[in-house]
Formats: sequence, structure tokens, C-alpha cells
Amino acid sequence: MDMAGPDASAASHPEEKLGWRLGCQAYTFRAMTLFETLDVLKKLDIHYVELFPGQRLSPEHPLVVTDHHLPANFIELMKQKLKDTGVKAVNYGVVGLPNDEAEARKVFDFAKTMGLETIVSEPPEDAFEMLDRLANEYKINVAIHDHPKPSHYWNCDTVLKVREGRSHRIGSCADVGHWYTSGLVPLDCIKKLQGRIISLHFKERTTEKKDAIFGQGECNLAGILDELHRQNFKGVFSIEYESSTGQELIDNVGKSIAFFRQHAGALAAQAH
Repeated sequence: MDMAGPDASAASHPEEKLGWRLGCQAYTFRAMTLFETLDVLKKLDIHYVELFPGQRLSPEHPLVVTDHHLPANFIELMKQKLKDTGVKAVNYGVVGLPNDEAEARKVFDFAKTMGLETIVSEPPEDAFEMLDRLANEYKINVAIHDHPKPSHYWNCDTVLKVREGRSHRIGSCADVGHWYTSGLVPLDCIKKLQGRIISLHFKERTTEKKDAIFGQGECNLAGILDELHRQNFKGVFSIEYESSTGQELIDNVGKSIAFFRQHAGALAAQAH
């Protein structure tokens, strides 16, 4: 990072004053390898990433897939690349967590090895007793993601139901764009999930339910940021795009970063 100290960091990353971290879901750049994605994130001044299972590792190892089955030597290569680019892997998903402890432990072991905070998944309902126990054993969160209708967790009410009676390590990975696609009002879902949101997949959607630059769509991202600030949410926002590639995609992500940081800066200024 080419910043001169705390003041420079606060100016370029105002979200940090709010306890927020701005990252990217690596799926955004799935046409690239993970190593190429990390190079792009460094240029975009993004220092957090959510890994996803299935991305090719690097140009030098195009047949090696990044997931929880990755051999130890490739995990070390990935850790070194993360260090070299100044990007921290914080989350992993969306990945399956079956009601099978031996299989689930493979995902948790990978997360522990990588120093991750959160596994993002859509587990079967009958798996949560076991997953809550593992989450507390490993001290790694399980955040329930919402793919659009007709996926099981498309409605935030279902997420609320399955985490009832669970520890704080079970919560929501709030995918605001998918809620809009499913016909829900994202801000209403954020309000319902107060205190139960662990991380977010931050998207913007047009009326045609296509990707848009932050602030230029229908999800009311400004209102969502205001509400999360009101809730005193602390955590990771993973920018995610599902369309376009190349320089157009990089430019769109850059403009979305600018929107996010401008709004976070305004909120941070109000707080002092």
C-alpha cells in the first residue's frame, strides 16, 4: 500500500472509520485467474477478497482450481500472492456445507489454514446444529447466502428462521442484488436482519435486474449504507458483478468503489 500513514488511510479508505471493510467477491473476475484478480484488486486499492470455489489459480497453473481441496503447495503459493499484493482473504463462498461433519470439516480446515473469518454457504436446514458447533470450535462464521428465487434462502425470513437459537457465528451473507431480483426490497431485508448480518455481497441492479454501477440502479445502496451505519454494523462488503469482462468490468468496479467510499466518507464525517 502506498499510503503515508493513518491520515492517508482514513482519506482513501473512509469506510474503515465506520468499522467497514470493502472487498471483492473473486467471482466478479472469474474470467481471470485468482492471481490476476489479486493484481487488479491491488490496482483498485481493494485489500480484501472473498475467494470462490472453482476459480483457476494462476496463469502458470491454469488447471489448478482454487477451492478447499487445494494441495498444500498451492495453498502456500496463494498465501504468498495474497501477501505480495497486500490483499487479505477474509471469506470463502458460495460453497456447499452438507450435513456431513467429515465433509464440512474439510471446508473449515481450509478456512482455518487460510486464516479466513467467514464461510459463505446455503446449507441444508438440518445441518445447522452441527455447523454452529463447528463454527464455534474453529471460531469461523457461517454466513447464509441468498441466491434468487426459487433457491431455499431467497427470502430473508427463511434466514431468520434457521438462525433462530443459534450462536452469533451463524448469520446472513446479505446479497442485496439477489433480493431485488427475487422481488424483495433490499432495504426492508436489511432492517429485518438487524444484528444478524455477518457480511454482504454488494451489488446494484437495474429495473431489468442486470448489473449496474453502484448508485445507478434500483437497490437503494445509499439507503442501505445509511441503515447499516444506523445498526452499527461492522464487517465486510464484497463487491460483486455477474456480467461484463475486461477493462469495462474493471472500470465499472472502480466507479462502484468510488460511490461506496464517497458515501462512507460522508457518513464518517457526520459521526465526528
